[in-house]
Amino acid sequence: MAAQGFPVDLTQANWFKSSKSGPNCDNCVEVAYVTGAIGVRDSKDKTGPALVFAPGDWHAFVASTRNGVFGQG
Repeated sequence: MAAQGFPVDLTQANWFKSSKSGPNCDNCVEVAYVTGAIGVRDSKDKTGPALVFAPGDWHAFVASTRNGVFGQG
């Protein structure tokens, strides 16, 4: 993904799952905070592609999710 400040090197990122995912979550996403960006990837495909978001966009998405903007799924 190319935008202001991108591409971002995620090779040394510290990836994590939500604490609400549980230890055996097979269908989760992992998130990594790096300088100036947030990476998101499929936990089943650690060497696969990742989405990269600007911090403001990521925080807006998380806030919208918490506020129920996207429904119950």
